Amino acid sequence: MSGSGDNDPDIEIIKARKMKEMREKAAAFEKAKNAPIAEEKKKMKTPREIVFSYLYDRGDEVLNAAYAQFPAQTEAIVVKISELILAGELQSRISGGELLSLFRSVGLRVRIDTSIKVEKDGKLISFSDRLKQDNE
Repeated sequence: MSGSGDNDPDIEIIKARKMKEMREKAAAFEKAKNAPIAEEKKKMKTPREIVFSYLYDRGDEVLNAAYAQFPAQTEAIVVKISELILAGELQSRISGGELLSLFRSVGLRVRIDTSIKVEKDGKLISFSDRLKQDNE
């Protein structure tokens, strides 16, 4: 019994060390388990961000104008487009003209500010200004 009494402090030290290692492993495991969830939340894009990444050729202007004029209807359309993109059914990018046609086909008359510019003496001037200058 006296021999086992001498080993008790050593055994207690070993047990304490093992417990500390187990706590560290459990903490590391818990952190690793929660890290992908936090990372997925950061990586998850909103439907609007997903659609924005597929737009080109003034598509962003059309989408912003649609949100300004018809926010609820535009959000519903954007959610559906993002679902099609995520499902892989829509793989090509969307131009501003195509997006405008889509909105008009569902009855949303999105108004886009447009202007026609012509070059005169190396400068771009509006077409209406050019006509005024020609009449003078």
